[in-house]
Amino acid sequence: MPAPSRITRLLAGAALSAMLALPAAAQTLRVVLVNDLASLDPVQSTAAFVRNHGFMVYDQLFALDSKGEAQPQMVESFEHSPDGMRWHFTLREGLAFHDGAPVRAADAVASIRRWAQRDVVGRALAAATASLEVADERSFTLTLARPFALVTEALARPTASALFVMPERLAQTPATTAITDATGSGPFVFEAREWQSGNRAVYRRNPAYRPRPEPADGLAGGKVVRIERLEWLSMPDPATAAAALQSGEIDFLEVPSPDIIPTLERNRAIRLFALNPVGSVVWLRINHTQPPFNDPRARRALLHLVNQQENQQAIGVRPSEQVPYCPAYFLCGTPLETAAGAEGLREAEPERARALLREAGYDGRRVVFLNATDSPANNAVTLTMAEAFRRGGLAMDVPSMDWATLTQRRNRREPQDQGGWNLFVTIANVFDAQNPLTNLYLASPCDGGLAGWPCDEALERLRRAWWEEPDAAKRRALLDQVQERAYQVLPYISAGQYRTLSARRANIEGMRPTTIPVFWGVEKK
Repeated sequence: MPAPSRITRLLAGAALSAMLALPAAAQTLRVVLVNDLASLDPVQSTAAFVRNHGFMVYDQLFALDSKGEAQPQMVESFEHSPDGMRWHFTLREGLAFHDGAPVRAADAVASIRRWAQRDVVGRALAAATASLEVADERSFTLTLARPFALVTEALARPTASALFVMPERLAQTPATTAITDATGSGPFVFEAREWQSGNRAVYRRNPAYRPRPEPADGLAGGKVVRIERLEWLSMPDPATAAAALQSGEIDFLEVPSPDIIPTLERNRAIRLFALNPVGSVVWLRINHTQPPFNDPRARRALLHLVNQQENQQAIGVRPSEQVPYCPAYFLCGTPLETAAGAEGLREAEPERARALLREAGYDGRRVVFLNATDSPANNAVTLTMAEAFRRGGLAMDVPSMDWATLTQRRNRREPQDQGGWNLFVTIANVFDAQNPLTNLYLASPCDGGLAGWPCDEALERLRRAWWEEPDAAKRRALLDQVQERAYQVLPYISAGQYRTLSARRANIEGMRPTTIPVFWGVEKK
């Protein structure tokens, strides 16, 4: 056979280059999310960026569908005893980790045990567990020591320290030690060599992933990946991110700045949609271990200085997307909405706040309010509330930092003058605040809890009674008691509920209202 001519070789090379270049451009999705990826361990950190990373590289035993109901994901089948005290789970066949190792029941059990050391839901399940044992390569058994009515819902935990299955060799790492190996069995593979914190994180489609046969529904169902590569880019400046979306440099922007939304609406190449249809809520987290807020009267004073609508206006939320007043710990517009025990939050009452601070013995000491300036929403409400607190007589100190730094500093227990803190803001979604079991900042187990360390045995008893009760109607009656006690303890304050819109290029199809940004089923036309 004669050798191909030079022209033939050149033409063939050009054709091959075109074949490689054009699909790569079409199959690479570039996204900008609320925060950048700063760490990899979904157990050690409750930050949303780790959770977003987790949904790309890991899979779950159960997953929540669009109705908020737990559906089998990695689990093929399960059964439980009539009294609900013994559960047996069997994994799907053919599941494999990114390194080629098969997913075993031992991996699932080890992952549950590590998760249960840190997460509020995991701890509740562990406290009710008598044993969790491997039965064979694909099945494991959970035996309860006391009632726990929400087993599958717990195993579908999608946020805070979400429950993802990792290899046993990684899951055996102490929960206090961060893992740096992102080997999972999920629909994307993390490209560790291309990760540049503060610049970009890169993922490629996992060719060995075996989706479930059902259509995708919420976070459940078939995770069919239709892109080859995903680039999560860092663009902390809102104007820069919006300009990149309009020019086509990026394909998806999770939370556009509210002031740019009218411009995006007029752009025919952009589509706005509600990724999170219920909305988000501003959580004002309070440090219960340091003065002045170790006194409940000082915490109650804040209720009369926070104006929820003012906070939403500071963020720039349009009136159509605002919930002007929401007293519900489990969000308004949900089946668990209630006003039981509600106090304050409609409009500021500085004199009432000052009276409560005097009763608490406030001595004018500095109040440290941590401010994540790289998050426009966090920054806006922090500055707005800090000014309201000054009007109420508090001496405010508002140090600026990025969110990654804040997530580290909030773990410090020292007094304010030694690097400690009193307040910070975080933005939660409906999965974070869903009910008394899953609401991570409602938990008040003293030193064993999350940063802020609220401590109240009565609230913990009521929470446990709620998730132990198998009758849904009785659980609903218990809910009011939980919220009434929460308003007395104030582990945090709901400082405003609102809905944000996400934006995508018009040629991006398949994005659904999943609350958490996930990218299976997404196509670039």
